Amino acid sequence: MLMNIIAAVLLDFILGDPYSFPHPVKLMGRIISLEDKLARKIDKSKLGLKIAGLIIVIMNICFGFFISYFLLKFIKQYKVIYNIINIYLIYTCIAARSLHYEAMKVYQALDIGIKEARTRLSYIVGRETKNLSEEKVMMATVETVAENTSDGVIVPLFFIMLFGVPGGLAYKFINTMDSMLGYMNEKYIDIGYFPAKTDDLFNYIPARITGLLMSIGSIGRFDIKNGFRIMIRDRKNHKSPNAVYPEAAVAGLLGIQLGGNNYYHGKLVEKPTIGDKLENINKNHIKNTIEIMYRSQVLILIIYSFVKLKII
Repeated sequence: MLMNIIAAVLLDFILGDPYSFPHPVKLMGRIISLEDKLARKIDKSKLGLKIAGLIIVIMNICFGFFISYFLLKFIKQYKVIYNIINIYLIYTCIAARSLHYEAMKVYQALDIGIKEARTRLSYIVGRETKNLSEEKVMMATVETVAENTSDGVIVPLFFIMLFGVPGGLAYKFINTMDSMLGYMNEKYIDIGYFPAKTDDLFNYIPARITGLLMSIGSIGRFDIKNGFRIMIRDRKNHKSPNAVYPEAAVAGLLGIQLGGNNYYHGKLVEKPTIGDKLENINKNHIKNTIEIMYRSQVLILIIYSFVKLKII
């Protein structure tokens, strides 16, 4: 498993997620969309939609875990095929290169103009971008890379290391459900209740581990003392009990301030700030956050390697 994980991480670093490439998460998205539409046809009441959301969660976790479990079990005797499919499925669970690529699109767009930067940012965030200042565009990009270092890189690896590919794919289903249904607006507040709560539950421990990895992995590069301090001090300054940890770690490590009010789907969401404004945010902080992401990924691989090789 160790060599397969390392091979998958290297594959992600080289290829990223080509848009035309077959990808399980795309299939997950289609399944969730169909489930959402079907649930609304069957029962549009608040209770009915909430129950439907619970059923969707249970079904999709089972889909993600057991389909891959039995597939890999069936082909385990064919070592070469097993390893190829195993590596491919692990690779599809990791989004580091894709996150790097999309964040750098915003970074480069800032040189073209604020309108182009807002457009690029709109592809990777849920908030409204049309009226954001240059500072807010950079802040949103840093926050997105920080949060998704957890959701898209460290947490999938965490579950793969614990439960193999089935654990990773089950988590990707959970995270995709939250991304598609877990909004606190009128349309999704009922059907998205259990998807959002399930995502919070499964991210609870690994999100905190991500914050630790970010800080420890930044030794000799960024301000790790401030990273730990801000992560602990501002751990409640976010509507998400989990996203705050990687965001606060980055804010502390880089000496910048994140958070604050933003518009989501036409609604103002008031949020406290995270971190101290020791310096004004600039576009190089986007690159720094990407570096923190990779350092965290390398660190968790080193720790896992030590455990598997019984060095620690």
